[in-house]
Amino acid sequence: MAAEYRTFAGDGFSEVVEKKSRFLGEAVHVETPQEAEEYIARVRKKHYDARHHCFAYVAGEPGTPEEVVRSSDDGEPSGTAGKPILEILTGRELHKVLIVVTRYFGGTLLGTGGLVRAYSAAGREAAEKAGILEVHQGMRLEIRCSYPAYGKLQYLFAREGITIENTEFSDSVLLTAIVPLQRSDGIKKLVTETTEGAAGIREAGTTEYFDTIKH
Repeated sequence: MAAEYRTFAGDGFSEVVEKKSRFLGEAVHVETPQEAEEYIARVRKKHYDARHHCFAYVAGEPGTPEEVVRSSDDGEPSGTAGKPILEILTGRELHKVLIVVTRYFGGTLLGTGGLVRAYSAAGREAAEKAGILEVHQGMRLEIRCSYPAYGKLQYLFAREGITIENTEFSDSVLLTAIVPLQRSDGIKKLVTETTEGAAGIREAGTTEYFDTIKH
């Protein structure tokens, strides 16, 4: 499984106007470099009449050789667009993310400083609107227990910050909980102690779970 990482929670869009030039920012989650390149191609097609489509992405499995970091000034002066956009991503330690900023030229040259400010502002606003998720690696545990034990486990999981994903009620209770992967053995021990060994516990595979990062 991939390492724990941060990524965009959703899609974010922005518009910055500088001396009649329009800068349209798009911040999105992408899994792979190919997905990032395909999204950039769609932006170029959508805004076919724009002069520049500058971008940066960090895509692929975090911490592996498959992860690719790339940026492009797309015809703007070197270092005025792709690099400041990339710094938005790397400064937030984000992975599986892409920002594209499309520029419609307004007829007035902005200079290198003006370009850096405008591309940075459009990219930053789009990133802020997308929001950030912290992705964690978890273990899905299926636990069968009695009704009295279920009440005790609800309290235990609330105390430990564990998410109960699903609950089924019959002559007993079957609950599915997602626990941090590195804590799964400790949580299983707590469940056993809390139910005095009466609960059945089964590992039902690894999964990812998410926390929203508040700005």
